[in-house]
Amino acid sequence: MGAQTLCAPGNSRPRPRHEVADIFRAHGEAYRKAHVLSADQRKVMWAIENCRTSVLGGHEQVCADCGLVSEAYNSCRNRHCPKCQALDQARWLEKRKRRILPTHYFHVVFTLPSELHGLARRNPRRIYNLLFQAASRTLLQLGRDPKRLGALLGFTAVLHTWTHRDLRYHPHLHCIVSGGGLDPDARRWTASSRKFLFPVPVLSRLFRGKFLHGLARLHAQGKILLGDKPAQPDAFDQLRRTLFNKSWVVYVKPPFSGPQKVFGYLGRYTHRVAISNHRIRKVTDESVTLAARDGSTATLDVRVFIARFLQHVLPKGFMKIRHYGLLASTHVHTLLPIAMALLGGPLPPEGPEISFAENWQDLMLALTGRNLRVCPSCGSTRLFRIAVPARLPRAPPGGPP
Repeated sequence: MGAQTLCAPGNSRPRPRHEVADIFRAHGEAYRKAHVLSADQRKVMWAIENCRTSVLGGHEQVCADCGLVSEAYNSCRNRHCPKCQALDQARWLEKRKRRILPTHYFHVVFTLPSELHGLARRNPRRIYNLLFQAASRTLLQLGRDPKRLGALLGFTAVLHTWTHRDLRYHPHLHCIVSGGGLDPDARRWTASSRKFLFPVPVLSRLFRGKFLHGLARLHAQGKILLGDKPAQPDAFDQLRRTLFNKSWVVYVKPPFSGPQKVFGYLGRYTHRVAISNHRIRKVTDESVTLAARDGSTATLDVRVFIARFLQHVLPKGFMKIRHYGLLASTHVHTLLPIAMALLGGPLPPEGPEISFAENWQDLMLALTGRNLRVCPSCGSTRLFRIAVPARLPRAPPGGPP
């Protein structure tokens, strides 16, 4: 009777040769002994190391006709795990598919200045929240400005904290913004130019002003740390002057050609983690080599790789995907349908329909065509499952995720 290990749902690409989990299993214990980690970072390491292993339990699926035994272990479901994003992403996209307005869109990126990196590392929840707040208020204010659109935009913002090439710390916000909005009386759709949303210098200055205003408020309330203690007035004033006297990077990428392009972009970026397993090209006892988009590679010391991965662990419960304007929860069932009607939407969704009621086997079939209810050896559907209990060791500091 043969045995086979089945991966839990994911994309249909071949299994990568190297995984973050392998690196953590080989070097994680030594790294934890040598460095001070937060409880969230320890939980992420534990989850990734034990994802789809017997530690988390799973099941055996036995074919009644040919006797094939297929083993499948449970996923950790941690949002930082490179192996666990496909199903959550698919379910999220299905929910959002009918909320994509049939119009053109712009991709706007707001970047946190490097002078704020240290502050963000020490105060991630507050600084990331402020980044969302300043960027969203900038777009909403310019959209409502009668001299510009005089309308309510709809957009989704996604936080990324890394550079693609080598995982350096680089917090920035990707915003997918509708090329137009609903006017104040909700009777007319006002479209922007297809080539132009707002002037970049105006975006940059307004974003800077809103962020620094919010930062000053947090400082006055004693809610941010520059070092080990609340920020001192002189040090904070110097930082604020430095930030005010520099240009803040806001980048408006060429507009998407249509809503389906937006859907494809969201599919790639919303549930992305700092590094995918498919980008890991080589692992030795001392180093990790990563592939970049341009075909080049970057080689990092293994300890540097772990440190850079862990610096992108978000605070527990932090929402890295947020919706504003017409897509905000307060408007999605009121103003959004009006905008859809004015634009002649919704567009018929492309691809297979996926019901929220379906379980992961149904979703796997819809996404990849792989039927997990059929024996991969003989094609029989006479399969039965035997639960494999979890074999949890004593929990790490902070407990398992």
